[in-house]
Amino acid sequence: MTFDDVCALASAWPGVERSTSYGTPALKVKGKLLTRLREDGETLVVLGVGLDEREMLIEAEPGVFHVTAHYRDWPIVLMHLAKADPRAVEALLLRRWRAVAPKRLVKAFDAAKG
Repeated sequence: MTFDDVCALASAWPGVERSTSYGTPALKVKGKLLTRLREDGETLVVLGVGLDEREMLIEAEPGVFHVTAHYRDWPIVLMHLAKADPRAVEALLLRRWRAVAPKRLVKAFDAAKG
């Protein structure tokens, strides 16, 4: 996957917009950070992943998931996009979208899905 693939995937969710964060490409929902690309251009910063879940992800797929000392104490996991399964990217980002999107957008999205 590439960041363009991530953008295409997330564009199906209401309120998602391209932006920047720390000088890197990012996606936001009504101004709230959904995800961003790290400075290396290959790693996605995935927010809203608890420390226990992060450890499980890293243990299960160390070639895809990792964390640096900078993010160690935060509910964040880093994901190598080139090695990532698109379904995993979608699942993690959709969960984050549901957490930061206005409730009315989530409700309308769910209603449209049936």
